[in-house]
Amino acid sequence: MSIKLGDTAPDFQAETSAGNLNFYDYLGNSWGILFSHPADYTPVCTTELGYTSRLKEEFDKRDTKVIALSVDGVEDHQNWIKDINETQETDVQFPIIADKDRKISELYDFIHPNASATATVRSLLIIDPEKKARLIITYPASTGRNFNEIIRVLDSLQLVDSYKIATPVNWQDGDDVIVPPSVSTEEARKIFPKGVTEIKPYLRYTPQPNT
Repeated sequence: MSIKLGDTAPDFQAETSAGNLNFYDYLGNSWGILFSHPADYTPVCTTELGYTSRLKEEFDKRDTKVIALSVDGVEDHQNWIKDINETQETDVQFPIIADKDRKISELYDFIHPNASATATVRSLLIIDPEKKARLIITYPASTGRNFNEIIRVLDSLQLVDSYKIATPVNWQDGDDVIVPPSVSTEEARKIFPKGVTEIKPYLRYTPQPNT
């Protein structure tokens, strides 16, 4: 199965480092991040999971639940977490899915045969409260993900859902945002009381509405 942006993220039941869980029940009405790892006890994965754990407060502020996946078993996950906590100076609290039969990896298209016939690639999905896939990003197995970028995209998506805006290149929380083409300049000046700067009829900026 190949999941594309806007598709509904499939539900599943899984054994995890935190016990058996149902994916939809785990997410509830929150945003979610599901990210896959080639294997346990690998150096790049260890740094990723450690950094993600240290971002817990940031994800909590954004009402976002994190869940990881690896094709190894629960016991390996639990022992690996001890290594992660020790080497990355953190306390991993989010679950890691045990996907030894690769059913969930195949469900989410995390196995790319031309990259590896058995291991998952470094894929990550941001899933909104409606269970729709809003970001899909895949890295090669040798390259660690940039979770500062994941936070940035999450901020953008949540802002876009709350206001009629888009975010420009390299946007960071607090920067000016873009008025999308679907909103006329006249309408924009009513919607955005902080003002609208028109560079071109199709390129208009306004201060971030919630700051």
